[in-house]
Amino acid sequence: MPDPLPRPPTSRESDFAGQTVLITGSSSGIGAATARLFASVGATVVVNSSTSTEAGLAVAAELPDASYIQADVADVAQATRLIDQVVERHGGLDVLVNNAGTTQVISHGDLEAASPDVWRQIFDVNVIGTWQVTVAAVEHLRSSGRGQVVNVSSVAGERPTGSSIPYACSKAAVSHMTRLLANTLGPAVRVNAVAPGLVDTPWTQEWTFVREFVTAQAPLQRTATPEDVAEVILGLARARYVTGEVVLVDGGLNLR
Repeated sequence: MPDPLPRPPTSRESDFAGQTVLITGSSSGIGAATARLFASVGATVVVNSSTSTEAGLAVAAELPDASYIQADVADVAQATRLIDQVVERHGGLDVLVNNAGTTQVISHGDLEAASPDVWRQIFDVNVIGTWQVTVAAVEHLRSSGRGQVVNVSSVAGERPTGSSIPYACSKAAVSHMTRLLANTLGPAVRVNAVAPGLVDTPWTQEWTFVREFVTAQAPLQRTATPEDVAEVILGLARARYVTGEVVLVDGGLNLR
C-alpha cells in the first residue's frame, strides 16, 4: 500500500478570523499582550481602559482592524455602553476577556487599613465590573454560536496570598463566578479563567522582594510575563471542550 500523501503544514494564524474579541483593561500588561495575541490569530480586537485612553488608542493602532472604547466597567451604564458599542461597530461579540482589575497593597495583618471603602473599590472593579460586562454581553455571546468568556482571576483567589485580603477575596469571587456561570450558560457559552501568580507588569515593577521569592521558590524559577498569561487565555479560547476551569499560571509555585 503506498504511503499516504503528506499533509500540508497547518497554520493557526487565522483561528479567530471573523471573530470579535473584547478585552477589558487592555491598555497595558496582560490585557495588551492578550490583545496582540488574539490579533495575531486573525481576531478583530476591541481594546478598553477606564482612564489610560492614550495608551489604549496606541495599542489599538498597532493591530489590524482593532478599535478602542473607553469605559469604566465598575459603572453599570458604562459597562452596558461598552458592549453596545462593540456590537454596533463590529456586528457582534464572540469572545469576552474580563481583564480589568485593581488592587491596593496592604499587609494582611493590617486589618484596619483594609477599610470598607477599600473593599468596595476593589470589589466594584474586580467582581461587580466583571459581572456587569458579562451580563451585558451574554445575549450577544449566545447568538454568536461560539461565544465564550475568559476571566482573569489570580492565584491569590486560590491560595492565602496576594497584595491584600480584599484583593484576594475579590479574585476568589471571580474564580467561583467563573464556575457558576459556566454551569449556567452552557452549552451556548463557555466560561473559564486564568489565575496568574506574579506577573511583570507596570503594577508590580516595585515588588522586588516578591519577585525574588517567586524566582527562588517556583519550579520554573522566574516570574510570569504578560505574554505567558496571554498564551493560556488564548489556549482556553481554543479549547472547545473546556468550561468552568480556573487555570493556574504561576510557574508551579503552588507546588511549593
